[in-house]
Amino acid sequence: MSDTETHKKRIRINDDSKLVNVEFETSEDVKKTSTFEKMGLRKSLLDGIYSYGFEKPSAIQQRAIIPVIKGRDVIAQAQSGTGKTATFAISILESIDTKIRDTQALVLAPTRELAQQIQRVILAVGDRMNVQCHACIGGTNLGEDIRKLDYGQHVVSGTPGRVFDMIQRKCLRTRNIKLLVIDEADEMLSKGFKEQIYDIYRFLPPQTQVVLFSATLPHDILEMTSKFMTDPLRILVKRDELTLDGIKQFFVAVDREDWKFETLVDLYDALVVTQAVIFCNTKRKVDWLTEKMRAANFTVSSMHSGMPQKERNEVMSAFRSFTTRVLITTDVWSRGLDVQQVSLVINYDLPNSRELYIHRIGRSGRFGKKGVAINFANKEDIRILRDIEQYYSTQIDEMPINIHDLF
Repeated sequence: MSDTETHKKRIRINDDSKLVNVEFETSEDVKKTSTFEKMGLRKSLLDGIYSYGFEKPSAIQQRAIIPVIKGRDVIAQAQSGTGKTATFAISILESIDTKIRDTQALVLAPTRELAQQIQRVILAVGDRMNVQCHACIGGTNLGEDIRKLDYGQHVVSGTPGRVFDMIQRKCLRTRNIKLLVIDEADEMLSKGFKEQIYDIYRFLPPQTQVVLFSATLPHDILEMTSKFMTDPLRILVKRDELTLDGIKQFFVAVDREDWKFETLVDLYDALVVTQAVIFCNTKRKVDWLTEKMRAANFTVSSMHSGMPQKERNEVMSAFRSFTTRVLITTDVWSRGLDVQQVSLVINYDLPNSRELYIHRIGRSGRFGKKGVAINFANKEDIRILRDIEQYYSTQIDEMPINIHDLF
């Protein structure tokens, strides 16, 4: 098909909970597959999908799973909480041959926790397939990685640094890898990870299929993909559709930094209604706020990249199991991590970019559930929020007095 035949198509998708505007920019129509059965998936995978709790594919799953299974390079952008991880998990599980005990799919993620979460989803959905999937991440025992990879893993989910280390040591064999998935692609192809991604890509077979997933994909990142993707199918949402309909957004005017703590204390009862995540911009601020809250006899947990991996795992486990209800964290938690019960996100500090704002507030309101985002804002911050409002065509109101009624 020639360039002149390439066209844009706007489609209204009904995914049960709401209508989502999705813009498809591709050289062909993107077909919709409304049920998992119609996708022609193997029975053991279908059984795993249903036992995991899925009943009907979400909007992105209806559009993206089949092209990935068919071997197309795909750039998929969809709102947080719409099932991106399951989209590529299902695609991977349908594509691999479990009789070959060798790595056939590699998933790269920006944080250790996200890589572990991806591993959990792949193992759970692939439970009836006897699939082997290992999380290859920093901060863990090197010998254990070597032993697991030597045993043979069908899928490896990992962070770029440790994955590249294992490839260089020849512990992670790449000769049978046919699918590379880059999750949170805007972060992974930014300055911090870009060179590591290219280093890994050079070790993969030349015909390796590449799939990118993210909630936000700036134009410069899309341009960069031409270096390692072949005629990718684009499934892109419009910018003004990126904020979640189910998340109510508010700000609280706090003219002085020390007023933020008093405001948080006033809000504490609302925090423990279900579960809440409080974002700070630095590890030092997370530690400070955690100590201050605990000194005032409030129960909170905290997590950031400066903590030992074992401690991070324990915090995540306690939060997932509802043992703890309030988590104070940095942006290590803003991307992809899925805890269904989270209904409130508080930006104690406003994030440093518009994209991070979307990722942070997307921690609540997962899979169409209602959520609330509250931003603590001084006069300068309010100008930034107005910019976010305009950029994403969203609405951020002053917080009402009856905040408890929103849950």
